[in-house]
Amino acid sequence: MHDPASAKFSVLYHKRRARVERAKGLSHLVPAFVLIGGVLGVLVGEEPFTLLVGVELLVGVAYVGLLVREQVHLKRHPAHHERVAWLELAAAGILALEGYHIWHRHHEKALLTGRHQVHVLPWLYALLAVWYTAMAFGMARMYERRHLHLHAEGFSGRLHPFKRRFAFTWNEVVRVEPVGEADVCVHHADGRQQHLSFAALQDGPAHRNRLLEHAAQQGQGGHLGR
Repeated sequence: MHDPASAKFSVLYHKRRARVERAKGLSHLVPAFVLIGGVLGVLVGEEPFTLLVGVELLVGVAYVGLLVREQVHLKRHPAHHERVAWLELAAAGILALEGYHIWHRHHEKALLTGRHQVHVLPWLYALLAVWYTAMAFGMARMYERRHLHLHAEGFSGRLHPFKRRFAFTWNEVVRVEPVGEADVCVHHADGRQQHLSFAALQDGPAHRNRLLEHAAQQGQGGHLGR
């Protein structure tokens, strides 16, 4: 059993995470403004206020508000994530509404012409909406796949969400030595060496140094190589 007081679990983020999240968020900004703009017809008296218009306004305003909130969050707390990605959930709403409007246009045309055809685009938007909903509830778990766990018996972690996890105990480690600015080389008792790179991670050198300090503090095998 690990002693909770001596265990240190850190989620690791790619150093381009903030840039990717900003670009992803901005990609739905124009459709959000289009949804908000739909209320103009109601304000000038050209269209009635319907449930659909209300939903569009709600989703559009929610997306813009959540986008601003996320940009502030990324700037103030770059090494933190929420359990639910609310911006992705709002994006799913935008995609669902876009898919509905495409389907509705084709449906009205079919009623006028009498020709009914199967259109792929509405279903594609529906699938994207489902995908974004899944991301909203699954991104936290995906982020946490990339981590560094320092504990009394050794250390473990994963430096890429889709790569194999590493785990070492002090009785199988001869030494842990620094390589370059953000990498380490783990020397096994059987002579093997394993290279771990933190270079692609946010605050990679700092996480690498935490690992070296953790190894240097141990009395059984793991120490900072000289």
